[in-house]
Amino acid sequence: MLDVCLLGTGGMMPLPYRWLTSLMVRYNGSSLLIDCGEGTQIAIKEKGWSFKPIDVICFTHYHGDHISGLPGLLLTMGNADRTEPLTLIGPKGLERVVNALRVIAPELPFPIKCIEIREPEETFEMNGYRLKAFRVNHNVLCYGYTMEVDRAGKFDVERAKEAEIPQKYWGILQKGEMVEYEDRVLTPDMVLGPARKGLKITYCTDTRPTDSIKNNAEGSDLFICEGMYGEDGKEAKAREYKHMTMKEAAKLAKKAQVKEMWLTHFSPSLVHPEEYMDGVREIFPNSYVGKDGKSVDLLFEEEENE
Repeated sequence: MLDVCLLGTGGMMPLPYRWLTSLMVRYNGSSLLIDCGEGTQIAIKEKGWSFKPIDVICFTHYHGDHISGLPGLLLTMGNADRTEPLTLIGPKGLERVVNALRVIAPELPFPIKCIEIREPEETFEMNGYRLKAFRVNHNVLCYGYTMEVDRAGKFDVERAKEAEIPQKYWGILQKGEMVEYEDRVLTPDMVLGPARKGLKITYCTDTRPTDSIKNNAEGSDLFICEGMYGEDGKEAKAREYKHMTMKEAAKLAKKAQVKEMWLTHFSPSLVHPEEYMDGVREIFPNSYVGKDGKSVDLLFEEEENE
């Protein structure tokens, strides 16, 4: 199961009723944060979630509304006596930007590891999930992210018995680990059926529509995408500033055949994005306006049926 929370939904500046766009995902005792603009830690507190399990923070790009909240969050973590390492992932220049921001947060009781994305697409395996960064099209270097959790096949008792595998090793093999037994090496594929459908989330903001988004979002259980502008006639402005309209996001969702789309990163002038959802849903029916604190528990198919 993945616990997903869209902490904020604003672009450019925080508003009294809308924090800046940020996503937090909890899985298996670990928390991933994508983007950390001004006020993100307040949004986390309002949600009632904890800072402590955050062990990875990803950045789409280095505009202030996506990273300026980092020093305050680091200080809060430090004041809570955190000692566990923190991993930061972002486009080229990450270490330079983080070091500049840390002028006001110089001494922390935990180590920070910076991973700079160097290629158009890069994949990271960590904490039981797979994180993929893919380049998008903004007026600065910018990336979107997918998070995937694989699902192993079901344990096949009959195959285990036929292979004469002692029952005490079944649980180990079911966890995907190998076992040496007498003169044999027992492997998970000896007792597991075909891999089952896992879970997939895609997050992208501050970009024009691109093939990289469509290709990487394909089949996502949840697609979180910017909808900077809702009004008709804003297409030229979206192209000029390298953003996306709500309808353009819907077209991407349709092409990528995602299950569900949440819109986010609304312009400060877009006070009521829900007013434009009829046109969006004509393109992709399972579309929703993102709201601060909007959450969902994504379940594996077997859990949904229980």
